[in-house]
Amino acid sequence: QGQLQQSEGDSVQAGGSLKLTCSVLGSTYSSYCMPWFHQSQGKDREGVANIDSDGSTNYADSVKGRFTASQDKANNVLYLELNNMQPEDTGIYYCAAAYLTYCSGNIVASDFNYWGQGTQVTVSS
Repeated sequence: QGQLQQSEGDSVQAGGSLKLTCSVLGSTYSSYCMPWFHQSQGKDREGVANIDSDGSTNYADSVKGRFTASQDKANNVLYLELNNMQPEDTGIYYCAAAYLTYCSGNIVASDFNYWGQGTQVTVSS
């Protein structure tokens, strides 16, 4: 219950778009916080967006206006739409989850126990 499975990786040219998916396997809980993290090679995972069960979203300054987090609650699927992608967006994107809570304050990876397997995204210039 609550395990996460992500879509396959892809490559795009700068300025292009991708839509990542994260499926929650089995049933989920009525309240949750589900962030998306980006990990560049050799760097720590950085939160880029989050959405919680009441639909509230937040974004890192680096992606505001370009990335959009959304969810299909009926089918337990989360989405991260990435637009106007740049080479620095290259890396692995992870979805994560914490249940019986809502998103608040600074999102850090250590706060989350459930993780997707990651989706490799490559943006070429």
